[in-house]
Parts: sequence; C-alpha cells; structure tokens
Amino acid sequence: MSQKQSDVAILIPAYNEETTLSDLIDRLRSELPNCGIIVMDDGSVDQTAEVARSAGAVVLRLPFNLGIGAAMQTGYRYAKRKGYRIAVQVDGDGQHPPEEIHRLIEPIRQGADLVIGCRFLGRGDFKSPLMRRLGMLFFSFTISTLVGRRFHDTTSGFRAAGRSVIEYYSDHYPSDYPEPEAILLLCRAGFDVREVPAKIVERGGGHSSITAIRGVYYLFKVFLAIAMGTLRPVRRPGRENE
Repeated sequence: MSQKQSDVAILIPAYNEETTLSDLIDRLRSELPNCGIIVMDDGSVDQTAEVARSAGAVVLRLPFNLGIGAAMQTGYRYAKRKGYRIAVQVDGDGQHPPEEIHRLIEPIRQGADLVIGCRFLGRGDFKSPLMRRLGMLFFSFTISTLVGRRFHDTTSGFRAAGRSVIEYYSDHYPSDYPEPEAILLLCRAGFDVREVPAKIVERGGGHSSITAIRGVYYLFKVFLAIAMGTLRPVRRPGRENE
C-alpha cells in the first residue's frame, strides 16, 4: 500500500446505483481524501460500473446479481489482500453521509473490532415505514437475546470493521441479507462489537429491493439463518496479526 494512501477502505455494495454513485464518491473523496474507494457492482444492468470507475473508484464486478452478502465478502477479500486496516461499509444509494464515517472509525482505532452506525440512538430523525420498523425491532430483539447484550440496530448497513474482522469476514460471511447474522457471527466468536449514534438519511435514488411481499420472505429467511447460526460450531479468529 502506498505510504500516501490511507489505511481505510470504503466498501460500497451497489446494484443499479448509477444516479447516486458519482456524488457519493465525490463526497467521500472530500471527507477522506486518501481512502480507498471500492465499489462491488453486484450484476447491475445500468451504468453503475462505468459511473463508479469514471469517479475514480476501484470497481469489482460480480458476474450477475449474487446479493449483498457475496458483494461484501468480495470487498472484504479485496481489502484483506490490499492490506487495509479498516473497512467501512457504505450503501451506494446515499443513505450514509460521508461526514458520519469518522464516528465509526474512531472506536476501531481505539480497539473495537466492528462498529455499527445506529439510527436509533438520538442522532438524526430517521423514520421508516411501520412494518419495516417492526422488522428492525424484531431482529434487534432476537440478536440481543441470543448474545446476551443489547443491540438497537442490527439491520444497519453502515459499519466499520477492523483488520481482524476484515480477515474473518473474508472467509466467513453470511449470504443474502446478512446484517443481523453477521453480528451474531462476530459476537459468538468473541469479537468486540459496538454501536455508535449515526445520522442516516433517505436514499438519494433508486428503489429498495425489499417490497412488502419480499419483506415477509426476508423476515422468515433471516430468522431461519439466525436460528441455524446458533447451531453451527463457532469459528474463532486467529489474532496473530494484531
């Protein structure tokens, strides 16, 4: 890694986000001038890859739409190979303001393994439809119960991971809609997972992939994955690189 380059990688999973990526990447460059910006293009059928590349991002193209889990694991593997110490997950739709990233990075530098930007700890006025909010509460309650500590926002995709998690997620990462299960995975393996208040805004473009019908499917599928995750042997990390 170049000495001038930051040790922070911004990982952006993107599916048909051509309308928001250019502005997002410009704002990221302004906020973190030397960071690496990696866009995992998850089989987009629009100009997502071209827009991201023109804006100066590294583009990792998946052959077809594999889901956010596969996209994120691809990003973590790239960050591991390139030697990044911190990887920040940022949605391509503009919901995660770049100026909030420092709030996630600072606890990582102080020793946390994973930091989640939480929408519900009093920073900002994020609102969501009732059914989606109930789903968020359900998953937060489920994960909190299983790990024995309180989490407020287990579906937040605004996260910062330290080097040990980058390495761990490179080999072990849930598929499909992985956010809650990924927290369970780390907590069972003994990682230090924290939440910080973060401002999250309405998406800047495109449409959510979770419709009402898909929301019910999502709820069932993720709950089943979480239940199965509690039965799997715990893969504990090697900490020799820390």
